[in-house]
Amino acid sequence: MSGRMSRKHHHIKGAEVSCCAKYFLFGFNIIFWLLGAAFLSIGLWAWAEKGVLSNLSSITDLGGFDPVWLFIVVGGVMFILGFAGCIGALRENTFLLKFFSVFLGLIFFLELTAGILAFVFKDWIKDQLNLFINNNIKAYRDDIDLQNLIDFAQEYWLCCGAHGPDDWNQNIYFNCTGRNPSRESCGVPFSCCVKDPAEDVINTQCGYDVRHHGDLDRQKYIYTKGCVGQFEKWLQDNLIIVAGVFVGIALLQIFGICLAQNLVSDVKAIKAAW
Repeated sequence: MSGRMSRKHHHIKGAEVSCCAKYFLFGFNIIFWLLGAAFLSIGLWAWAEKGVLSNLSSITDLGGFDPVWLFIVVGGVMFILGFAGCIGALRENTFLLKFFSVFLGLIFFLELTAGILAFVFKDWIKDQLNLFINNNIKAYRDDIDLQNLIDFAQEYWLCCGAHGPDDWNQNIYFNCTGRNPSRESCGVPFSCCVKDPAEDVINTQCGYDVRHHGDLDRQKYIYTKGCVGQFEKWLQDNLIIVAGVFVGIALLQIFGICLAQNLVSDVKAIKAAW
C-alpha cells in the first residue's frame, strides 16, 4: 500500500507546469495585447475625429482605401490574441491556449499562402497594385488619412502616380480638362515635387500647372517615375531586409505556438496524473 502511494506521489510530483514557459508566454502576450490595444485606440480615435462613430453609414462614402481600417483590423486581432494568450497562460486555461495557438497558426498559414501566391502571381499582384493606387488617386481629397498615406508613399519612393504623373488626370481636382475650374488643374500634389534642399518650408503649390510642360521639362520640377515601378525597385534593393522582417515575424509566431502547446501539454499531464 505504501509503495503504491509513493509511486502515485512521485507521478504527480513529476508532472508540473513549466514556470519559465508560463510566464514567458504571459510576458510575450502582454506586449502583444498592449500593442493591439494601442493600434485599436488609434483607429477608433481617428474614426471619432472623422465622425464615423456617430454616423456609421459614412464608412461606405469613401471611394478609396481608408488607412484607419488597417489600424482597427490589426489592432483588433492583436488585442483578442494577446488577451487570450495572457489569460490562458496565467490561469492555465487550455481552451484559451488552444484558441491562441490555433488562431496564430491560421494567421501564419495565411501569411505563408499569401507569400507563395504573391511570388507565383506577381504580374497579377502588380496589376492589382496599379488598380489600387489609381482608385486611391481618385479619392485623394476625400479623406485626410488617405491623402497623407499617398503623400508619404510618393515622397518616400520619389514617385508620382501609379505609372507616372499623368495618372493624376483621374482626380477631379488635378485633371487637365478645360472644364476643370480647380486651381490645381493640370498639376500634381506637392509630394510629387523634387525637393529643394535649400527650402525649409514645404511649398504646397509647387505642383501647380506642372503637367503643361513637356516630359523633359517636368523632370526639373517633379518625379516622373510611377510608384509601382519604384516600389518594385525598392523591394529588390531591400530584399534581404524585407525577407528578414518576414522570417522574424514567422519565427515569433512559431515560438508563441510552441510555448502555448507546451503549456497545454503540461496542464494535461497534471490533470492526467490526478
